[in-house]
Amino acid sequence: MIVKEVNGKAPVMGKDCFIAENAVIVGEVKMGDECSIWYNAVIRGDVHYITMGNRVNVQDGAVIHATYQKSPTTIGNNVSIGHNALVHGCTIHDNVLIGMGSIVMDDCVVESNSIIAAGAVVTKNTRVESGSVYAGVPARKVKDISRELISGEIERIAANYVKYSGWYKD
Repeated sequence: MIVKEVNGKAPVMGKDCFIAENAVIVGEVKMGDECSIWYNAVIRGDVHYITMGNRVNVQDGAVIHATYQKSPTTIGNNVSIGHNALVHGCTIHDNVLIGMGSIVMDDCVVESNSIIAAGAVVTKNTRVESGSVYAGVPARKVKDISRELISGEIERIAANYVKYSGWYKD
C-alpha cells in the first residue's frame, strides 16, 4: 500500500481498518474505525481534505478526490463505495450505497439512506434526497427506498465488507 504525507499532511486511520497492498491513500485523509480500502482504490487528499466515518468501504478501483481549495469530500458512517466509482468534492451522509461505476461530482450532497445506482452520474450541485434511489445520466430520482432495501442492501453490504476485511487481516 502507499500511504503518503503530502505538504505536511498525512493520512490518519481509525482502529481495525483494512488497507489492500496496492491501495493509495495520500495527504489529508481522516478515516474512522472498521473501514476497508480495497485493491487499486485511490484516496487523494492532496488538494483538499477527505474525511470518512466508521464502516466505510471503498471497493476495488474506486477513486475519492476533491477540488483544490474549493470542495472537500466528506463521507459519513456505514457507506459503501462500489467498484470503480468516483466520488469527488462532495458530501455523502450516513447509510449510503454508491453503486459500481457511478460518479458523484463536486458540491453534491447525498443524504442518508440513499442509493446511487450503478453507472449513474450525479452532476454538480445535485442534492439526493434521503430515502431515495437515483439512477441514470444525469442521475434523477427513480424511486423511494423501502425499509427492506435499506436493510437488505445498504446495511448488508456495509456489514459484509467489515466481515470480508477480516479475512485479510493477520
